[in-house]
Amino acid sequence: MQARLRELYEGTSDRAHRFRYGLLAFDIATILFVIVTSFFDHGRIIETIDMVIGVVILADFVAHVIAARNKWQHFRRISTWTDIVAMVSFLAPIAGEGFGFLRILRTLRLLHTYQLTARLRQDFAFFKEHEQVLLATVNLIVFLFVMTGLIYATQYPQNPQIGNYADALYFTVTTLTTTGFGDITLNGTAGRMLAVLVMIVGITLFLRLATALFRPAKVRCECSNCGLLLHDPDAVHCKHCGEVVHIETEGVL
Repeated sequence: MQARLRELYEGTSDRAHRFRYGLLAFDIATILFVIVTSFFDHGRIIETIDMVIGVVILADFVAHVIAARNKWQHFRRISTWTDIVAMVSFLAPIAGEGFGFLRILRTLRLLHTYQLTARLRQDFAFFKEHEQVLLATVNLIVFLFVMTGLIYATQYPQNPQIGNYADALYFTVTTLTTTGFGDITLNGTAGRMLAVLVMIVGITLFLRLATALFRPAKVRCECSNCGLLLHDPDAVHCKHCGEVVHIETEGVL
C-alpha cells in the first residue's frame, strides 16, 4: 500500500498526474466553498458538507503520511500543519470552519511541485508560455487569500464590520496598499496587532509579489545558438553557451 500511495503522490504516471489534478480541483473547490458559505447562515446542509470535506481531508492526510518517506520531516512542514488545522475546522465546526482557508497553502505547494508544473507545461501551452506570470499571480492570490482568511477567521462574528469574506478582503486590500479608508477596523488589542502584521507584510512581501507579477525575474528570448528560453532581463550573453542575445527593452535603440 505504501508503494502504491507513494506512486500516486510522487510518481510520473498518467494515473498519478490525474490523481494530483484531482487533489488540486478538490482544494480549489474547498476554498470556493469556504468563501461562498461565508455569505450564508450555516444550516444542517452546510454543516454536513463541512463534515464530508473534513473526512476527505483526513483520508488524504493519512494517505500522505503513509506515503511519506520520512515521517518526522513530513510533520515539520508547514503544509502538514495547515492541513491539520483545516481538517479540524471542518470536522469540528466549533473550532471555526473559517480556518479551512489554510487549505490554499497546500494548493500552492502542489502547484510548485516539479511533477505538477512539468505536467502543466506539457498539457497546457498557455501555461508553458506564461509560467512565471501565472505562478506569480497564484503566489499573490494565495498571499491575499491567507491574509483575508486570517482576518475573517479571527474577527467573525465578534466584529460586526466583518460579516463575510468580501468585508475581510476589502480591509486586507486597503491595508496592504496603504490606502486605509478607516471604515473597517479590527477589534481589540489582538485585532490591532493583526492589522500591524498585515501592514508590515504589505510593505515587504506584497510589493515584491506584485513586482514579480508585472516584471518577472526572467524574460523569454530564445537563444539562436542553444535554444535557451529564459534569461535575466539585463542579459547580454546566454548563460548556457555565451551567445549574444537580443532582448527587447523599453530603451532607445
